[in-house]
Amino acid sequence: MQSDLKGIVSRMRSGMRIAVPVDYAGVSMALTRPMIEAGLRDLDLVCVPTGGLQVDMLVGAGCVRSVETSAVSLGEAGGAPRFNAAVKEGSIKVIDATCPAVHAGLIAAQKGSPFLPLRGLIGTDVLANRPDWTVIDNPLSDQKDPVVLIPAIHPDVAIFHAPMADRHGNVWIGRRRELAPMAYAARETYVTVDRIVEGNLLADEMTGAGVLPALYVSAVAEAPKGAWPYGLWGEYNADVDELKRYAAAARTQEGFDAYMSETAKQGEPA
Repeated sequence: MQSDLKGIVSRMRSGMRIAVPVDYAGVSMALTRPMIEAGLRDLDLVCVPTGGLQVDMLVGAGCVRSVETSAVSLGEAGGAPRFNAAVKEGSIKVIDATCPAVHAGLIAAQKGSPFLPLRGLIGTDVLANRPDWTVIDNPLSDQKDPVVLIPAIHPDVAIFHAPMADRHGNVWIGRRRELAPMAYAARETYVTVDRIVEGNLLADEMTGAGVLPALYVSAVAEAPKGAWPYGLWGEYNADVDELKRYAAAARTQEGFDAYMSETAKQGEPA
C-alpha cells in the first residue's frame, strides 16, 4: 500500500486512461515529472471535470494521446499554452465534454451501469460532436421526452494529492468528495499526500466522514507540498507567480523544455 513516487509510476503503462482532478481539488503535481521521466506515451487523460498545469505539462512532454475534458486552462495565469498548441497542431485528440457529463460517466462506472441518463445536452454542439453519447426517448414517459445516455467512464488509473493518509491506506479528502467517484470508477487509484499519520483516520469520528477508505486506494506515497505550485485546501495556497512563470515560458516548446530542465535542477519546493 505505502510506496514512493517512482514505485507508483512503475505501475503505470503507456496507453492507459488516467483520471486527473480539477486544479483546486488536489492535483498530484508530485507525480507529473516522474511520469514524464518514465517515458509514458499515448496516455488518454480524463479531466474531472477540467484540467490545468498537470495536463499541460504532460502534453508538452509528448505523453498524451487524447484529453477528455470540459476545459483546460491555468486559471489566473491564463490559457494552457502547450495544450492549446497541440490542439492547433492536431497532435492530440480532444474529446469535448461537460462537467455534469464527466461526473455522470464516473458515477455510471461506480454503480456498475453501462450508462447514466442526463438532460441539458439536447441541441448542443458538444452533443453533436460526441457520437458515443446516445439520445433516446425516456422509456418511462408516454410523451416525447429525449434524454442523453452517457457511457460509463472506466479509468485504468486515478491520481490525486491529499493532505494526509494513515498507515492503513485510508486517505483524508475532506470536503473534496468529487475525488471519491474517481477512485470508485478507476481500476487502480494512486494518491500522494503531504504526510502519513498514525492511527486510523476512518475510525476517528473527527475525520471518518471525509475519508476515502483504503479499499479504493491502490498505493500511497508521501510527497510534502506535492500539489505545488497549486494549493491544497487547508494546507497552503497556490503559487500564482510560479504558475504565471510557467505560462510565460511554455508559450513555445523551447521555452517549455527550458523551464522543465531548470525546475528539475531546483528540486522540490521548500
